[in-house]
Amino acid sequence: MPQTAALETSATLAAQAVRCVDCDVHPSVHSREAFAAFLPEPWRSRGGGGPAHGFHNPHGVHRRDAYLADGRSIAGDPEATLREHLDRYGIDRGILIPSSALAASTWPDPDAAAAHCRASNEYFLKHWVEPHPRYFGSICVSTRDIAEAVREVERLAGAPRLVQVAIGSAQPMPLGERYYHALYEACARHNLPIAIHPGAEGAGVSGAPTAAGWVSRYLAWHTCLAQNFQAHLVSLITEGVFERFPKLRFVLVEGGVAWLPPLLWRFDKNWKALRSETPWVKRPPSAYLAEHVRLTTQPIEEPAKHEHLKQLFRMLDFEHLLFFASDFPHWDGDTPDFALRGFGEPFKQRVLAGNACEFYDIR
Repeated sequence: MPQTAALETSATLAAQAVRCVDCDVHPSVHSREAFAAFLPEPWRSRGGGGPAHGFHNPHGVHRRDAYLADGRSIAGDPEATLREHLDRYGIDRGILIPSSALAASTWPDPDAAAAHCRASNEYFLKHWVEPHPRYFGSICVSTRDIAEAVREVERLAGAPRLVQVAIGSAQPMPLGERYYHALYEACARHNLPIAIHPGAEGAGVSGAPTAAGWVSRYLAWHTCLAQNFQAHLVSLITEGVFERFPKLRFVLVEGGVAWLPPLLWRFDKNWKALRSETPWVKRPPSAYLAEHVRLTTQPIEEPAKHEHLKQLFRMLDFEHLLFFASDFPHWDGDTPDFALRGFGEPFKQRVLAGNACEFYDIR
């Protein structure tokens, strides 16, 4: 798209009310050769990526309707994704989180991981975000080298419509540890939230994919992904990250939501009894959560009685904590009408668009 046309489209979009923001769209590269053009040597010649977690989904990771008639993935084509996903489901804006870069924090080679993240950022900025005003991007970084991650944040912090930093939930240590502080300082200074997204638990230098150790099936692996989110959240609050960085914000993407109320009940109760151990945690954990953390709907829990989910959502201020996410094009993705079926219009409006627009300053 010519630059002038892109600017005109941006102005037109800005005048329209945003009805739905998809906070988890997974774009892919349309060819290895196109992506390799953004990789410097020696990484270009080596090809490939890092280690995988090794768990196999018997039906594949992508939805069966996520392909064009010629067999190409819709998610590899920005125009096709606009047409077949955003337009089809009434989504006005999409926040991109490239899946391929989310495992980089588990790669044994920190230089390869950093190079892959840089290439991913450049590729999707050039081919998706810059030509298409409805897309907003993520700055993907690897935590294998925090100094390099900070340099990547500094390099791209001023780029148009890059609204967050994205890392995988599979990490070599809990996210509250001081090891991460330099990255948090940079993100807070540039007002960039950090999105945590699963997908590489058990790969490379990360720990076992569950608290009990290794499991043998994809079903168990996928079901237990929320455990990492719980551990990271408890670590961030217990270690005083939000007292040290009061402007820092996190988005827990694709980690589920129903676990949150009972975790906070337990956390608040224990904090009252053990607060002398962590005097830097000056408020109840639930207060830090409400101010600094948001969650996405996908994969929203699906109890046999939908009323049970509605009851659970009344236990916390989920109307202001949740962002809509589709997880397109993955197998367990949701559409806007499915994710929030049965909820009232004020709740839907906040979750589908209002919360994300305010949080990310999306127009």
